Amino acid sequence: MPSSRITQYRRLDGWQNSGMSETGTDRYGVMGYPVSQSRSPVIHRLFALQTNQDLQYELLQVAPDKLETAVRQFGRTGGKGLNITAPHKGEVARLVDDMSERASVAGAVNTVIFRENSLYGDNTDGVGLITDLKVNHEFKLFDANILILGAGGATRGIISPLLEEEPGSIVIANRTYDKARSLADHFSQQGPVNACRFEDVRSLPIYDLIINATSAGLKGEIPPYPEEAVHPTTFCYDLSYGLSPTPFTRWAAKLGAGKSVMGWGMLVEQAAESFYLWRGVRPETASVLKQLSVNIQTDNG
Repeated sequence: MPSSRITQYRRLDGWQNSGMSETGTDRYGVMGYPVSQSRSPVIHRLFALQTNQDLQYELLQVAPDKLETAVRQFGRTGGKGLNITAPHKGEVARLVDDMSERASVAGAVNTVIFRENSLYGDNTDGVGLITDLKVNHEFKLFDANILILGAGGATRGIISPLLEEEPGSIVIANRTYDKARSLADHFSQQGPVNACRFEDVRSLPIYDLIINATSAGLKGEIPPYPEEAVHPTTFCYDLSYGLSPTPFTRWAAKLGAGKSVMGWGMLVEQAAESFYLWRGVRPETASVLKQLSVNIQTDNG
């Protein structure tokens, strides 16, 4: 009977690889630096059990200077696919031989498929966010006014999918205006995207959705977020996640946001899309979210 398993955490900073699975089971994994905090092995194990797939999923800590060697070696030794996490998404986009349009637009790859003689890259972050917002939270993106905090790689990966939902407006706020402006200009042909500094965000229009795409929360920090942008009807969404509320979700709840959630749902939904690309089977996600007890949210009122 097919089985699924998680291999032990493996450090590849000095680069070494164990080769093919002794059982012949299809191998997948997540590469990052660091990677020990990743919940992806648990999620993919649950997907595999649910869909009766025979696979194993590994945590692979790979230092940036060992990345290309580790990716190619994983494929040569029988690996079928990889998830890519920080800080490697941009670099892997330069390593793959071909990529999806959504990965090309994002300039980042979070899913690698090992084909017979090539590497194919895709990016499932955007679809993961959209699915979580629309399906799990029943949020209506059409005609919504959206504020995105931060102008880095995470923001670049979600703007195009958000614009496809035809929001009323998107404003990118960042500490450095030029970076936000450059990103807004890049996507301006797809829809209404503008830019400003954090301190220039105003209380009007009323933002229906505020997305935190900065990495400040990972360090326990709160950037100078625009407090006047938060209203009782505002849905605040943090792309980061943790076992306890993030600094951003605590900040939003304190200011009276209607709802503030962490990015657990996005994590599971993007993983489901990766799993589908690898296995051709789309797992059901609601039960996985429930089993992980990750539907942590802070509602105010």
